[in-house]
Order: sequence, then structure tokens, then C-alpha cells
Amino acid sequence: MCKVNFANEVTVTPLTPVFGAEVEGVQLASATPEQLDAIKEAFWQHKVLVFRNQTLSVEQHKAFARHFGPLHVHPRYSHLGAPGDPELFIIDTHADSKYSNGEAWHSDVSCEPLPPLASLLYIEQPPPDGGGDTLFADMCEAFDALSKPVKEWLLGLTAEHDGRKDLAAYNVRLKPSQTYPRARHPIVTRHPETGQPILFVNGSFTSRVIGLAKAESDAMLNMLCAHIESNPRWQCRVRWSPNTLVMWDNRCTQHHAIWDYYPHARHARRVTVRCTEEPKAWLQP
Repeated sequence: MCKVNFANEVTVTPLTPVFGAEVEGVQLASATPEQLDAIKEAFWQHKVLVFRNQTLSVEQHKAFARHFGPLHVHPRYSHLGAPGDPELFIIDTHADSKYSNGEAWHSDVSCEPLPPLASLLYIEQPPPDGGGDTLFADMCEAFDALSKPVKEWLLGLTAEHDGRKDLAAYNVRLKPSQTYPRARHPIVTRHPETGQPILFVNGSFTSRVIGLAKAESDAMLNMLCAHIESNPRWQCRVRWSPNTLVMWDNRCTQHHAIWDYYPHARHARRVTVRCTEEPKAWLQP
């Protein structure tokens, strides 16, 4: 692993040989067009970017995210009528919390017809004694590691992603008047920028494989999720420090927030970039 220095003083240092990188030499609140170009290049290559020592107001946080596209509104606002700023997703885990948001492998709201392009999480003050790390997994590498027969079997298959499955994990049940997103996506999708195949299923939202019996579908999804979650070869771990922003490509990564800091609190805010096209199936060349 080696650092890459751009002419605009942006330095990109890989976290692992596979994916993830730390970016230095830029303040996101005042990034120049040249620095933004370098960040976008690093983003498509590394999929997870870590920016430390950033001072970002809410509006500066949003403004940086908008360089990657329009902002996404979480279904907790669009479908459930939650109060607050609809462009912010607040994560507040404390000693009295029954659940911690994101404490299971997932890609953000893959249950939507247009799952988000990217998420940008900002933490001003992590737990005082450490903890609260975030694990990421590269779904391009996870697909590549499958055997040829399994890859060929998955091509052409579609899975349903149901937001009610994720809500149930937090003991949330919809009222008769409420709905929540549910969508069908190819199991193997194509990355719009790189053309790479992506294994697009996750344990939090993917509910069934279309066309298979329930036992067959459950067995396939259990196998794929175990494959994704169990191998550190396509994972990286981000340790939070004060005033850190982490952004990830939601189309081709999954993440898992570790709740290991009880009784301390972890407060964060997330801005998410809306995708403008639905996931497309990868066609084997």
C-alpha cells in the first residue's frame, strides 16, 4: 500500500490492499474544484474514504455531499412522517438505547427502487474510551471470490428487498395506514462507473429470492450473507476520531456499526446522496 499525492496536495493512503482509504490535505468545507476531482477519483477507486479533522456545519456537510448528486430523503421521513430535517439521518445511541442503528451488515435502504448512491457519516465526538468502529465489506470482491458455478447460478436471479424486515429488527411495526419501501433488484448488479459486478444482497433488507421456494431462498441468502460477513479479506475497519467524516459507495459496499461502548454514547449525523438510476443487472462479457 502506498500513498498517492495529487498536484492539489490531496493525499490518499489505502486502508487495505483491497479497498478503503484515508484522505488528507483537504478541508471539505472549502475544497477547491481540483480537490473535489481528486476526491471523486479516489472514491470510485477505493469505495470508502475517511476524512479526519474536519469542521463541518450541517449545511457544509450537505454542500459537500451535493457534489456527488442530489440528497436523499430517508423513508422514516417520506413514509413514516418522522420529525426533523428530512435530509439528515441522526444516529443517537446511549446507555438507555434498546438498539443501536446499523448494528447488522447492510447497505443503506436497499429496499428502495433507487437505493442511495453514497452515504456520508460525520461524528464530532466518538465514545471517550474508543469503540463504535464501523466495518465495511466490498461487494465486488465478495462476488469475485465465489466459485464459477455459483456465479453462473446467480446471474439472472432477482431478490426482493423489504424495508419491513429491517424495521422488525428494531421492533417497529407499521400501522395499517403506513407503508414502507419494497423493491426487487438483480442479485448481481453492475457498477455504473467501473462496470464491476456487485453481489447485491444483504441480511438486513433482502427477504427472498424471486422464483425459489422459501427453503431454497432462505438457504441461498444464508449462504451468501455468511460469505459476505465472515471473510476479512474483503473488509476494512474504520476507527473513529473526533471530527471525522466517512463516506462510502452504498451501491457496492456493506457496513456494520459495532456497539461496544456501553454505557457511553455515540452521536452522529448522516447525509445521503440519491441515486438517479435503478440497479442494473451485470451481464457477463
